[in-house]
Amino acid sequence: MIARGDRAAFDELYRRTAPWLAVRLRRRCADDELVAEVMQETYLAVWRAAAAFAGAATGGSAVGWLWTIAARRLVDAFRRRARESQLPVLPEQIVPAAEELVLRDTVGDEMGAALRRLAPELRQVLQAMVLDGLTVRETAVLLGVPEGTVKTRARRARIALREALS
Repeated sequence: MIARGDRAAFDELYRRTAPWLAVRLRRRCADDELVAEVMQETYLAVWRAAAAFAGAATGGSAVGWLWTIAARRLVDAFRRRARESQLPVLPEQIVPAAEELVLRDTVGDEMGAALRRLAPELRQVLQAMVLDGLTVRETAVLLGVPEGTVKTRARRARIALREALS
């Protein structure tokens, strides 16, 4: 419907997803102004590109598509800030993401326990790269660490999980 320019369908999508999206973005950025800017850019991109959403035909998740757009827009915003010589504002205390809570409840006991034993910085990398589908570069910008650090943490997380599950 949105792909055909249906304003009511777009309004309904926004009504249903905006609170959830704002919470997810705020877990990654403490700057409310930047979060509002990213949300605006995200929904504008959705409005403009709805016809290109391939998930409708394949059963893909529109919410997943929405989050992918938002996460990439947030990374772009962090990059803009870095170019302006401002560091991205990240939350001082990491609050468990919704995905982490779901994983804790749905992943098998053994895997869930292994994930919980990972150091927070390793879990953050896994969340960004695996759950959010970000690239190494995007994860580095999001977490404010060098790309090499992201790669090292991802490798350490895989090794720790492999050892815990063997």
